[in-house]
Order: sequence, then structure tokens, then C-alpha cells
Amino acid sequence: MNKWVYSFGEGKAEGRADMKNLLGGKGANLAEMSNLGLPVPPGFTITTEVCTYFYDNGKSYPGELDGQVREALETIERIVGMRFGDPENPLLVSVRSGARASMPGMMDTVLNLGLNDVTVQGLARRSGDPRFAYDSYRRFIQMFGNVVLGVDHHHFEEVLEQVKRDRGFDLDTELKAADWQVVITGYKEVVEKELGKPFPQEPAEQLWGAIGAVFGSWMNQRAITYRRLHDIPAAWGTAVNVQAMVFGNMGDDCATGVAFTRNPSTGENRFYGEYLINAQGEDVVAGIRTPQHLTIAGKEENGSTLPAMEESMPEVYQQLAAVRERLETHYRDMQDIEFTVQQGKLYMLQTRTGKRTAAAALKIAVDMAQEGLIDQKTGVLRVEPKSLDQLLHPTLDPKARKQIIAKGLPASPGAASGKVVFSADEAERLSELGEAVILCRIETSPEDIHGMHAARGILTTRGGMTSHAAVVARGMGRACVAGAGELRIDYKTGVMSVRDVQIRVGDTVTIDGSTGEVMLGEVPTIQPELTGDFATLMGWADTYRRMKVRTNAETPLDSRTARKFGAEGIGLCRTEHMFFDAERIVAVREMILADSEGGRRAALAKIAPMQRNDFVELFKIMKGLPVTIRLLDPPLHEFLPNSEEEMREVAEGAGTDLAKVQHRAVQLHEANPMLGHRGCRLGISYPEIYEMQARSIFEAAVEVFKETGETVIPEIMIPLVGTKKELDILKAVIDRVGAEVMQSSGRKIDYLVGTMIELPRAALQAAKIAETAQFFSFGTNDLTQTTFGISRDDAGAFLPDYQRAGILEHDPFVTLDTEGVGELVSIAAERGRKTRADIKLGICGEHGGDPSSIYFCEKVGLDYVSCSPYRVPIARLAAAQAAILGEQAASEA
Repeated sequence: MNKWVYSFGEGKAEGRADMKNLLGGKGANLAEMSNLGLPVPPGFTITTEVCTYFYDNGKSYPGELDGQVREALETIERIVGMRFGDPENPLLVSVRSGARASMPGMMDTVLNLGLNDVTVQGLARRSGDPRFAYDSYRRFIQMFGNVVLGVDHHHFEEVLEQVKRDRGFDLDTELKAADWQVVITGYKEVVEKELGKPFPQEPAEQLWGAIGAVFGSWMNQRAITYRRLHDIPAAWGTAVNVQAMVFGNMGDDCATGVAFTRNPSTGENRFYGEYLINAQGEDVVAGIRTPQHLTIAGKEENGSTLPAMEESMPEVYQQLAAVRERLETHYRDMQDIEFTVQQGKLYMLQTRTGKRTAAAALKIAVDMAQEGLIDQKTGVLRVEPKSLDQLLHPTLDPKARKQIIAKGLPASPGAASGKVVFSADEAERLSELGEAVILCRIETSPEDIHGMHAARGILTTRGGMTSHAAVVARGMGRACVAGAGELRIDYKTGVMSVRDVQIRVGDTVTIDGSTGEVMLGEVPTIQPELTGDFATLMGWADTYRRMKVRTNAETPLDSRTARKFGAEGIGLCRTEHMFFDAERIVAVREMILADSEGGRRAALAKIAPMQRNDFVELFKIMKGLPVTIRLLDPPLHEFLPNSEEEMREVAEGAGTDLAKVQHRAVQLHEANPMLGHRGCRLGISYPEIYEMQARSIFEAAVEVFKETGETVIPEIMIPLVGTKKELDILKAVIDRVGAEVMQSSGRKIDYLVGTMIELPRAALQAAKIAETAQFFSFGTNDLTQTTFGISRDDAGAFLPDYQRAGILEHDPFVTLDTEGVGELVSIAAERGRKTRADIKLGICGEHGGDPSSIYFCEKVGLDYVSCSPYRVPIARLAAAQAAILGEQAASEA
């Protein structure tokens, strides 16, 4: 019989922390905390395998599941001395999701399950607190009604607000037991009106409804979006955790809270978190009440007047501080913990590896390594490479003038300016149009996930440092200011106001997630200093990294930026980008319009000095590091204008008539230019183009040596080769020009000639091509296009459908398709090495900056990856992690 259910409680558990794939993160950690003897309410976990079964079998369950759930429920009853559905001493449970990877707020939870019109009376008598009992019942109806029955939560909110208005109350805590009974009656009427049937009273029906809702929420839209954004496979599924309820809302000796063992924004080694007295867990993150700080230091830093837990519950706080230390030492990582205090007793409800900003991740990794908790290799593995993007972009210029209009909590660091929008849909729409936006909400909810991802920054008027907005923004690397209570947002009028300032949709604001400041207008920014923990960790990464990291660059600005970020040369200089400069495009167009070789050579002679100067500058910046220069690649029609007015300007500039320009444009037009007259095919038709470029490269190398004494070894790359003969013909042109320059200058120049592998035929013929090519650079952008037979410019229209249907797990233009395109890379690398053992192998497509693709490159044994300048640190860290993981896998094998 398959085991579908794993129990935990009484200081023991059937599961362990290393069973996350089966029990999900929450279930595995509840089991681990139980095994550690921490005060965990008993419960059981229904495995992720049931989720897979659920979706594979028409949303049904395995036959043995019902019996195993009943048996596990009886174990909880025995431990706590209560019975599920007992009218006198009712056991209440929570039902929560728990995926293998943390997905905060994306799936559904139900608390206080087991309450009905009879058991609520038993709870009231047993607790001696009818207000608490009826408060718990109304919470259950509202949560179950929304999550399981699908009744929109605003219906319940309207009932509650009406009762509060009738009684003149502002806060939920002012309502007494009789008031909650009125609310409950209203809630049940809402359910019956919306569904045409009464709220379910049978606890077993409630339990299975909640279990089904949690499994069902694995495929809700916000969870699907979150998985897509964080590369979490749908096949993993979620577990369901059923756990005995403990109550933080039984009075002033009760509380609930969320804490991090270190500061998740800065990484500082100080206890960090929030709690609420007389509340349940959802209250802390919902933003309905203002949370209080755990520590006196946290309270003072944030200017709060509310007592810290360290003051109001000193004994419980000391217990919690001890748990903090024990969990961090055990897991050897920063933990995000949830807890409840029931009548002065501490209970642990969850621990998980805490989400953190990139700055915090760096500090925590470096600090823990220096504290001896982990080694340097583990420190390198702890930082998500893509998260470094948060550190590589500007922050506010401290000298800039700022018009501060409000201040909230510094929920996620970084600064962002953009147009104000009040809805997630509008944020996504404007972002797709290229607009920078700040998503402003009273509070965010999981339904806003797509807009939060699209926005540059997030601003909320309610919520604390552990609110939904704060946690999700930190995970995404978005700047966030939360709980800016001075601001008032009116969704209907589209106005955000504070004192005498009114901000409308489309107005620009700036937020600083490091200080909590909200400013009017756009504030200038400065580039970050990549020192301190960043420099330390990157130094460790470079120690373990095998592959080199180069950059794709052709401008001095990009080249200098890449060097600052640690690039070890240029892996792709796209010479055509130099042709589009305003000063030289005229000469390029003259060359294209020329009727003869002589005319083309005359136009190229005007371009040559400019090309030479370009290469001189790049060689000087790179100071002897390798520079791979790709000769002209795109089809010629790309250099000609489209409109008649622009064509007339070209005709005048070239001293010819409009008809000739139009005729030439028609001549050059291709039905599919990506597969047409481009790359080395241009060099075959017009060898004088490649001749000019080669001469410029060699002359630049000579000039740099004369000026600086620096020896330059250019790597000249011929694009789009499909046959060895193409490469032979064009290499002969390059060799001839090189010999001429060396003879005239009296200077010997070492250089390499290689090719870009971007056609399947080239990959398959790599053994022959390597007889001539001294290096291969895999142009995986085009190799992906030619392998799949799809254009990256048009694929956006249908690739999402393929991802939703499970045909493709990732966009193959973002993450390398290792099964198809990757197989061609492997074949070419293997065959190229057989012919030429010392052949240099690299990758220069966009995949060169994608961590998953970099892991593949390490596995294949490429010598280097090349990526855009701002992705160089990401690639350095990913290459180090790939080397470490490869070494670990080899030792385990």
C-alpha cells in the first residue's frame, strides 16, 4: 500500500527536512522541527504525490487516502485530547499548502476548520471566552467561504463593515461575542444567497473541501504566474498540511507573529519580525492592523510607540530567541518563522529558508562563512545569481533635490521612479509599452502578482515589513515602500493624496525602498559601488570558477562597464552596430547603392578609419584581454530606410536619384532575411567588405602596440558558416590582408580566425570546419531559431501557449533548450575537439548570461561564456556554482 500521509507531533515525526520533494517545504520542516523537540502542534502532511494523482485522475484521490487521513486525524486527537467534530471539546485544524519551493501567498489556507453552529458553543464553554469562539467561527466562514466555496471576500467585508458602522466601532477588536454572532448570521446568509445552499456544517465535509481547495489552488492563475516567474515546474505539485489549531486570538496573553532570524532586507545578524497581540496569523500580513516589532531595537529604529514583544511578553520572547538560534544553527541558513502564543505558551507553526534581497543574501552568505556556520563554497552556492541584478542598477543620488511627500516602511531596498498606476493590469499594460511604472495599492494581494512583476517599484498605504507586498517585492528584487499611511488612495477617482498634494494616474513618483521615502517626480540616480560583501563573494566565486566570463560589447561605455563588473575580454563585438552611427551610415548606404566593386571600395574607404578607431578604443580598454570581433552579419537591407522621405535623403546624400534607392531596396528585400543573404554569404558576394574590416582590425592592433606597448591578439569571427569551403575562402582573405598589414608595419600580429556556430549544419560538420577554424563561438540566438524553425521576433505570439500546454518548460530564447539546441552544441564541441584538441569554445548568445544555460555550458566543458555587461557578475557567480555542483556530483558518483 502506498503511503500518502505522514504524521508529526509529540517530539517525533515520520518525515525529515530532506523529504521536501515528497512533503513540500512546509511539511518537511514541520517534521524536522518536531524531531528537534520544538513546540510544534501535531498534524499530518498529505504528500505531493497525491497532488500529481489528483490532476492525473480527474481531480480524484487514491483509494487508500481516506483511511490514512482518518488514522492521522485520530493521532492528533489522542495527542491534544480533543475530538474532531465533538460538540463539547472540538478539535479544530488548519489546512495549508506546502510546495517544494516556497511560494508565499500564492496558494490557499483555511484556519479554524471544524467549527459549526454546535462546536462553536463547545469552544466557547471550553475556553471560557465566547467572544474568542465566535470571532474564530466568523473567520472560518469567511475564509472557507472564499477559498473553498468561491464566494468573493468583499461580500463578507460589507457585512462586517455594516455591523461596525451600526455599533459605532472602528476596529474589529471592539466587537463582542454578541456582535460576532450577528456577523456570523450575515455571513451564512451571504453564502446561501450566493450558492443557493447553506454553509456546510459537517466537519468531515469541511476537511475534504479544504483539502481539495488547496490542491486546486496549485493551478490558480496567481500560482501559475508565480511558478513561471520563478522557474518552478508545475509537475512538482503541492503537499497539504493539516495541523491542530493553536490560537493567538484568545486574549491579551495570546499573540501571533512572523520573524526572520536575520534582517531579510540588509542581512544584518539581528532578530527581525513583527507580532500582534490577540490575533490570528493572517492578521499580521493582511495589513488590517499595524503590527508591532519583536525587539526594542526594531521598535526604536522604526519610530514605533507600540510595545515590542521583548517588553510585553519577555519570557515568551526569550523562548523565541532561543528557538531562533537553534533553527539557524541547525539549518545553517537564515530562517523565516511563523509562531503563535496561546495563553502564554509558544508554538512553532513553520520554518523555511527566508526570502531575502540580493544585498542581504550576500551579507548573510559572507557573514555565515566568516562565522564558521558554512564554508566558502556553500556561501557561493547560497546566492541566487539572477538576484545580483538588484545590485547592479542605480540608487538615488544623495545630492539630488527630493520633494518627500510621505514616508512608509523600507520594505525592499532600491530606488525606482515611474508613472503612478493603481491596478496590476494597468501596470502590466504600460510596462509592455515600455513605460516605467510604480504600482500603488492600499495593499497588495496575490492576485496582483503580474503587476508587481511588471512594475519598477511597489507602494502600499497599509501593511508591514512582512506584508504580502514586502515579501513578494523582496523576492522579485523590486523596490518597495509599504505602510505609507499618510497617503490616501481612491481607486474610483484615480487619485492618491497626502495633505495638499494630489497625484493622479500617470504622474511620476520616486520611491526609495531603503529609506521608505516617497517623492514627487523623478529623482536622479547614481551607480552602485560593488565593494564589500559583493567583492568578497565574487572573489570566492572566481576562485572556484573554471569558465571565463566575457562580455558582448562594441561601444566604449559597454566595454568599460563590463570591465568594472569583471569581464575577462569581449566574446562578441557586433561590428554592424558600429555602422549605424550617424556619421558613417551615409557611407554604408553609399556602399550598398554602388553598382560596382570600385564604387563599394570607395565607400568602404570612408568607413575604414572609423572602424579602425573603434577597434583601437576597444583594444585599449581591454588591455590585452581577448576581443572576438564578428565581421558584418545582418542583411544589407537593414541599413536602408523604409519611408520615401528617408530614401530621398539617402539619394541626395549619395548623389543619386530616388528611383535608384527604391529599386535597390526592392532588390535587397528578402522574404525571410534571417535565412537569407547575410553573414559569411555577404563576404562571399562582396569580399571587399570583410577585407576592409580585417584591415581595420590589424591596423588597430598595430596602432595600440605603438601607443601602449600592449600586445593584442584579435579573434576574428566569421558568422553563419555552414560549410568548410565558405570559411576557407574568407579566411584566405583575412590571412592575405593580415600579411599585407604586417609587411607594411613591420610588426608581427598573432591572431585567431574562427566561426560562429549558429546553423545545425555547422554543428554537425564541426569536425571538418575545425580543420580551418581556431575557435567556435556558439551563437545560440540564431542556433535556437534555425533548430526550432521559429523567429524570436515572432515567437512571443505563441510561445506562452506552448509553455501553458507543457510543450516547452521555458522560453528557449531565454533558457537554452538543452535537449535539442544543447545537443547540437555538445556534438559540435565534441567533434571540434577531435579535430583540433586546443580549439577554443565559447557561447555568445543571450544564453551566456542565463544561469541555467551556464550550468549546461560547464557540463559541456566550454572555455567561456559571453553576455551583456550587466549580466557579467551573474555569469561569474553562475559559472562558479556550476563548477562547484559539477565537482560535488562527480565526487558523489
